[in-house]
Amino acid sequence: MPRFLICIFFLFGSLCYSQVSVDKLIDSLNLSSTTEKKIDLCQKIALELKYSDWQRANTYLELAESEANKTDNPDKYLGPIYDDIASLYYSKDVFDVTLDYYLKAYNIYEKANNSKALAKSENNLSIVYARLNNKEKALEHFQNVYNNLKQKNDSLGLAQILNNMGTLYLEQDIDSALNYYLKSYTISKSLNNDNLSAYIYTNLARAYMTKDDTLQANFYFKKALSTTNTAISDPLKAFVFHTLSQHYLKQQENDSAIIYAKKAVDLMENNYYTFNNQDAINTLYKAYINKEDYKNAVNYFEAFNTIRDSLNIEEKAVNVERLKLQQEYKTRAQIQELKDSKQRFKYLLIGLSLVAGILALSILLIKYKNRITKNRLEKKLLEAKQQELRQSLDAKNKVLIGKAMTEMNRTDIINGILEDLKQIKLKAVKKETQSAIDFILKRLQRDLNTDIWKEFEVSFEQVHKSFYKNLNKAHPDLTPKDRRLCALLFLDLTSKEISQITGQSFKAVENARTRLRKKLDLTNEKINLSTYLNSLSVS
Repeated sequence: MPRFLICIFFLFGSLCYSQVSVDKLIDSLNLSSTTEKKIDLCQKIALELKYSDWQRANTYLELAESEANKTDNPDKYLGPIYDDIASLYYSKDVFDVTLDYYLKAYNIYEKANNSKALAKSENNLSIVYARLNNKEKALEHFQNVYNNLKQKNDSLGLAQILNNMGTLYLEQDIDSALNYYLKSYTISKSLNNDNLSAYIYTNLARAYMTKDDTLQANFYFKKALSTTNTAISDPLKAFVFHTLSQHYLKQQENDSAIIYAKKAVDLMENNYYTFNNQDAINTLYKAYINKEDYKNAVNYFEAFNTIRDSLNIEEKAVNVERLKLQQEYKTRAQIQELKDSKQRFKYLLIGLSLVAGILALSILLIKYKNRITKNRLEKKLLEAKQQELRQSLDAKNKVLIGKAMTEMNRTDIINGILEDLKQIKLKAVKKETQSAIDFILKRLQRDLNTDIWKEFEVSFEQVHKSFYKNLNKAHPDLTPKDRRLCALLFLDLTSKEISQITGQSFKAVENARTRLRKKLDLTNEKINLSTYLNSLSVS
């Protein structure tokens, strides 16, 4: 049997086994009568679904959290549950949410004085703080983990934490990073751990690559590549291949950079929307740029931009570099078209010299070309006008958002002043003072009673005149809060941004979005809520 068929059968068998395992766990959960058993099964199901069905995995962990809160001692179960939820978000590179859950778990372990769990939690926090570029916090937790491991004489743990500390210094202090990596390397020699060796060899190669020591970088890259023949995980292999591709890109060895970057992308197929995959695709884009292969470069830049937008790394605006690249590709295509046209015209002139009547035909052809050119220019002018209108609309939307934020802050400030004045009034002895405070309180409360959201809606309707009209026509049963949420989603705000504006929690906003989808009858999960609402702005 051909090898590729064997691989396909093996992969199919693995997927079937995983699904059977999940189904058995779900059957056990349905039959379970104890809360403790339900929590345990929910966590196991989530672990099985972590990479294949992220949303379902998250649902089962939320169910585990709900079951834990029903017990007499919730903290006994919530710590590990929060760790699992954090790990789930970490797999999607949502580091701010990851940090929130790891901190919740850490506080529970600290309260229970659970030293073993605290040590693990310290390590998790140090890694997340490092990913969030909070060097001070990351070092604080790394040092705590290091001291704990040193007391226990845990060689594997020490090697891992020294490797992580080296990575923290890699971009700012290469000599310190190299020092930590070499210490980790020294310890790892006696451990015979392929996963650890793969990380350390690759990081040492990265460090020497940064120092422009090509000889040492190649030496450690060779060692790192040798570990990919062993049973290390696919994400780790992807890390090795991607780092090597960056090295080759730096050396202007573009073909080698492309080969290893593609290997990394293939290994991250199941985790497409991640920072690591984004970086690997960016390497492919740059390598093809260096090769002047603009067609492939455009394709990979589009993929890179899609991932970047999905992660909300920066504003969803037209990227100047992408436009420049596309224009260069189009210009080259147009130049080739002009060359071909010139060649055809040359043959046409030869024919014109033979038959005078063909001259009239050539004149018509030229006029036709001029008309096409004119239409093309008019099309470009129209596109430029549309882009200008979009930019103007974006600016007005930002003003709307800024106004909402300002009004919310003003309300918070006035509420704070009101509370302070009420406390002063209670302490005031003279009636004249109390009367004066009452007068001020009434004026502030009158200002506070201004309907902020009504003003926001008035401003919003001035910018987007047909939105509310079409929304009310399509969905007349929406409440004012629903209308407000629709407006904020129409402005393409994330749940986190809406949470900041409205003062609600992140989870409350997510729940509100779910309810709104039901009210709008958007049963197809592939339909984006913001996209649907934007479609209602069309007159």
